[in-house]
Amino acid sequence: MLDNAHDEDAATRLALALKRLWARLREQSGWSATGLSISQLSILQRLRLDGPATAASLAAAEHVSQQAIAQTVAPLRPAGLVRSEPDPEDGRKTLISISDAGLRLRESIIASRTSWLARAVDATIGADERAALDKAIELLERLADADA
Repeated sequence: MLDNAHDEDAATRLALALKRLWARLREQSGWSATGLSISQLSILQRLRLDGPATAASLAAAEHVSQQAIAQTVAPLRPAGLVRSEPDPEDGRKTLISISDAGLRLRESIIASRTSWLARAVDATIGADERAALDKAIELLERLADADA
């Protein structure tokens, strides 16, 4: 077992490394040029992956209020990135879905980010280090799922 000081140092270094990597991924993906917030991009991604949703279900999934979802989604409608239509099962509710333009934007951002990251891995991680990278990814996935 590692000592507490080492664990705290490792946690700090990990947090800083992840923050720097996330900043590079945002920069390389071109998302900042879209003028959209991280919350708006998150909503587009959730709709892309999960399909149409009500504001209430988006709020629960994003751990925010329905009012926050309404404010986040409002500019996406006139931009043509999402559309709203009555819920066929309950006409009192509205389903929000990603539009074709929203899908193209999300896919473009993901493709740019993935392309940059693949090039960065290729340029900086040697073939003899790929197994270590795979192990690091596995550990990061476990950390992301941790309920510590």
